[in-house]
Amino acid sequence: MLLGTILDSQIVKSAGMAYVHYVSFMFCFAALALERKLIKTDPNREEAIGMVLTDVVYGVAGIALLVSGILRVLYFGQGNEFYTHNPIFWLKVGIFVFVGTLSLYPTVTYVLWSIPLTKGDLPVVGSNLVARLKLILNIELVGFAAIPVFATLMARGVGLS
Repeated sequence: MLLGTILDSQIVKSAGMAYVHYVSFMFCFAALALERKLIKTDPNREEAIGMVLTDVVYGVAGIALLVSGILRVLYFGQGNEFYTHNPIFWLKVGIFVFVGTLSLYPTVTYVLWSIPLTKGDLPVVGSNLVARLKLILNIELVGFAAIPVFATLMARGVGLS
C-alpha cells in the first residue's frame, strides 16, 4: 500500500522524468565525443558503420532529451512560468537548437555514407570533409558542455526577477 502510494506520487514521476532527461543528455554528449574520436579519412567498413550507428544513438538520445525537456516544463518541473519567464532557460534552449541544427550536416553526411555501405562499398571520406566534421563536432561538444552551466543557474532562479 505505502509503496504503491509512493510510486504513484508526483515526486517519483517528476524524478523519473528528470532521470530520463539527464541520461539522454549523457548519451548525447557521449555519442558526440565518440563521433569526434572516430572520425578519420578513409574509414574501413566497420569504422564507417560505427560512425553511422553512433549518430543514430545521438539522434535518438537528442529526441529523448527534447521530449523529456518539454514534459518537464509542462508537467514534471517547477511550473511552466518558472521556465518560460527566465531568459537563462531560453539561452539554454537556443544552444540546444543551435547544436541540433549544426548536427544536421554530420547526420546527412552519415546518411549518405549508408548508400555505398549497403552496396558493400566504402564512403569517400577526404581530409577536407574530416576537418569540417571535426569543427562541427567540436562546436557541438562545447555547446553541449555549456548547457548544464545554464541549467544549474536556471534551477537556482538566476534570470528571474
